[in-house]
Amino acid sequence: MHPETHLALHHTRAAELHAQADAHRLALTAKPPRELRTRLGWTLVELGLRLAATAPKPAVA
Repeated sequence: MHPETHLALHHTRAAELHAQADAHRLALTAKPPRELRTRLGWTLVELGLRLAATAPKPAVA
């Protein structure tokens, strides 16, 4: 491969890797909404357990 072509490909790939690294760093610094999802999930679990644990009232015959 011609040295100039190799160098151009190297620069292109290096720029792509730098862009991916920057995107990864930004993704790590952004706080994912996991806390809200976790609280909502456990609230739904608790609600489901309350509904399942409630005994149906006996029908008056």
